[in-house]
Amino acid sequence: MPASGRDAAAWLFLGLVGFAVGQLLALLFVSVVAAALGELGRVAALTAAAEPPGWVVVAELLGLWVGFLGAVVVASRTRGTGRVARDMGLAIRPADLVVGGAIGAACQLVLIPVLYLPLRALIPHLDRRLSTPAKHLTGGFHGPELALIGFLTVAVVPVVEELLFRGLVLRALLRLAAPAGRVLGPALAVVGTGILFGLAHAEPLELLGLAVLGMVLAVLAWRTGRLGPSMAAHGAFNLVAIVTLAFGTAGVPGLWR
Repeated sequence: MPASGRDAAAWLFLGLVGFAVGQLLALLFVSVVAAALGELGRVAALTAAAEPPGWVVVAELLGLWVGFLGAVVVASRTRGTGRVARDMGLAIRPADLVVGGAIGAACQLVLIPVLYLPLRALIPHLDRRLSTPAKHLTGGFHGPELALIGFLTVAVVPVVEELLFRGLVLRALLRLAAPAGRVLGPALAVVGTGILFGLAHAEPLELLGLAVLGMVLAVLAWRTGRLGPSMAAHGAFNLVAIVTLAFGTAGVPGLWR
């Protein structure tokens, strides 16, 4: 955790910069690969496609990861101890896989459907619309391509996103909100982290579910003091989404795009 409020504010600023850099690098990486494949003139159409080619998804993810991890490392080295694992709570225990995995699966199978239940009568084709971002990431792939994207979204995405959101962002907010008290301070940090996590996905319809998921993950990280449980929960959440899409069932929001 940052040693002071000033350090915490610097962490948040670096997180914002890392997020913005990740978006730019994602576009840059896609453009570089597109140029090599002779598809540079179609970059905008490819990235906006409902089911883009696999290389577009991988290039986007790599760009995001460089920005996210860069922010975490710079924050640790300039305003922390210099040890990323210690500063961000990067630790995992065997029990985290079981407990976190069960919580993540329950969020996708139970929590999300319950949250959106009141909206089904108000929003036409809600399940299909909720599934759109996840289909962008995995919907058009089969065989080895699906296996690669599945591995990345289940095993790598949770690590990178948890380091940024439940490592850097949550711990910075916990420090900044500490004057609010032992109960209100963590509550504000958890809610703030969840909202930022939801907004970062830039999917208005999925905002509710992703924000609540972000709060659940933040509680796991805060209560245990490590990222193992939230990483496992995040991975299980994404795994259920991928399996559900593979069997052609709609209504699975939440995969990073």
